Amino acid sequence: MPTISASVPTDSVPFAVRGACPHDCPDTCALITTVVDGVATRVQGNPDHAHTDGVLCAKVSRYTERSYHPERVLTPLKRTGPKGSGQFTPVTWDEALADIAQRLSTIAARDPEAILPYSYAGTMGMVQGESMDRRFFNQLGASLLDRTICASAGAEALVQTLGGKVGMKVEFFAEAQLILIWGSNSIGSNLHFWRYAQQAKRNGARLVCIDPRKTETADKCHEHIALRPGTDAALALALMHELIAHDWLDHDYIARHTLGWEGLRERALQWPPERAAEVCGVPVEQIRQLAKDYGTTQPAAIRLNYGMQRVRGGGNAVRAVTCLPALTGAWRHRAGGMLLSSSGQYPVQRAVLQRPDLLAGRQPRTINMSTIGDDLLRPASPAFGPQVQAVVVYNSNPVAVAPESGKVVQGFAREDLFTVVLEHFHTDTADYADYILPATTQLEHWDVHLSYGHTDVVLNRPAIAPLGQARSNAQIFRDLAARLGYTNPCFADSDETLCRQAFGDAVDFALLESQGFATLAMPDAPFAEGQFPSPSGRCEFYSARLAAQGLDGLPDHLPNYELQGSSAQYPLAMISPPARNFLNSSFVNVQSLRDIEGRPLLEIHPDDAEARGIANDSIVRVFNARGSYRCHASVSRRARPGVVNGMGIWWRKLGLDGTNVNEITSQALTDLGRAPTFYDCLVEVEAVDATDAVA
Repeated sequence: MPTISASVPTDSVPFAVRGACPHDCPDTCALITTVVDGVATRVQGNPDHAHTDGVLCAKVSRYTERSYHPERVLTPLKRTGPKGSGQFTPVTWDEALADIAQRLSTIAARDPEAILPYSYAGTMGMVQGESMDRRFFNQLGASLLDRTICASAGAEALVQTLGGKVGMKVEFFAEAQLILIWGSNSIGSNLHFWRYAQQAKRNGARLVCIDPRKTETADKCHEHIALRPGTDAALALALMHELIAHDWLDHDYIARHTLGWEGLRERALQWPPERAAEVCGVPVEQIRQLAKDYGTTQPAAIRLNYGMQRVRGGGNAVRAVTCLPALTGAWRHRAGGMLLSSSGQYPVQRAVLQRPDLLAGRQPRTINMSTIGDDLLRPASPAFGPQVQAVVVYNSNPVAVAPESGKVVQGFAREDLFTVVLEHFHTDTADYADYILPATTQLEHWDVHLSYGHTDVVLNRPAIAPLGQARSNAQIFRDLAARLGYTNPCFADSDETLCRQAFGDAVDFALLESQGFATLAMPDAPFAEGQFPSPSGRCEFYSARLAAQGLDGLPDHLPNYELQGSSAQYPLAMISPPARNFLNSSFVNVQSLRDIEGRPLLEIHPDDAEARGIANDSIVRVFNARGSYRCHASVSRRARPGVVNGMGIWWRKLGLDGTNVNEITSQALTDLGRAPTFYDCLVEVEAVDATDAVA
């Protein structure tokens, strides 16, 4: 490996710069970027970081292809053609910033809540994702954004059950004797956890995958439980039933470290395995055996991911699964318990980064990013407030990723909607912008990262100078703040200063600088003696906070909005898991990865394909009342009968007819957390006549 340098040498000797993967993945890998003559030549995993162990996924190992992509936006662009046409002309930063500031000022003078920021996890960095941008919009008084599109149902479930987004330490999965991989295709979306699971497997652990799709991870587990989408809570309650019936319980742990046991016990006893088997569509003996394995094996660990919470009852499902380790006392062991997210462990100084005090007592409305399709089309009203007149999009591609995208397109196509997009590429959303502002990639800016899959802070140093005229997100919002005359000293904080502010004295920044990462100090078995961060200090089977909202204080199974079997017109359930070689809509335009992925696919079971006259690799139309899209059929037993898997998320412009799978997903929200229900979706699929199947 080249010599690691803290500065950028001027000669041609290769040197290495420590960094962090910015993408929405629990692994938050530590990176080493090799630089020669100011050019990044290679990105690899940092072998000194235990969780990364020198290994990157196929996507991020090609990161230089992304940074040096020939279609990279490297100058500010102003729209010259109709919205959606992708027609732009280069302009100077001065021209772009002056016009944007003037337009935002004019709108804000009427009502700043008519301006909406729209961002998510295009970078997971604390600086480029949630610092100067929040200061800017707080000072402006713009509408607040409810950032729900990925994880808020599961996050709310953790908060209501454990008290925060906390769990077991991921490295100790390697010591478990039973691992339930629930709603996660770990090989594709949590590769470094999979390394720990494989280590446990080599040591004799049993691995069980619970997922409607027969994923690559399911292929490598001892058992796959292919339940119907949206039935996870029913399965969890049936497991509880069997734990109670056979007394596979840790009564001492329940008595001392849980709240609401009698109510949960009564609820679980309503769910014998026979009832759950009918709801979940799995053999009853499979449920009984899983309960026995879980109830009689220690240490047992559960790795959840976010796919299972993208249905109507997703929050309740996560709550139900999260209760299981407390019933068996699995938390007593460092290799026992569960993990969905570890992000709540981090001592982030969000108020310092985001400066909510800049609101100065104002309380702007909040708009849910998952209903952007409806909200961009809403007129002004007393209930809604002013019509949205300006949107500033960064770290997201809503035209591709938001549900019911036909409406999202209609909203962004409004000629009276002023849209600014900070981007690397001409994404589907950027095509609808009035201005595209060139943003830096991870190789070109400072940032600092927490993780939701481990407990290390990782620092990202810029490895190369910004390409072209690209500026970091934080710099762009600093520039806009200056144009609007904001004089608070916080708007002068540099990106490096923001990195130091993110954790303050709680994390040793000198250690971050010297080795690139720092491990949080926390117990190996954090909840062995309870001490959960909940109001009671216990695992709350019963949540008084939910009950105070008029909701059920106990977890329950809530059937999907679009329940399979409820519609003769749309008889198939559809889930839309991520394509293995993309990360949401990132990397779709990296040619080498798109070549591996091939084409937009719908996996359909052979029985469902035969009934519809669908052949493998033929073009099909997938549709419901919300819309339709075309893609290629993969006739495969990765799909369970009655369920199709629409692999996402392709850019619309790279689809067969300018659409993608989100054309047919729903804006309905989950039971908890106000999150989208991407996997709660009924469709029909039909073969497309060869004469109409022009790609």
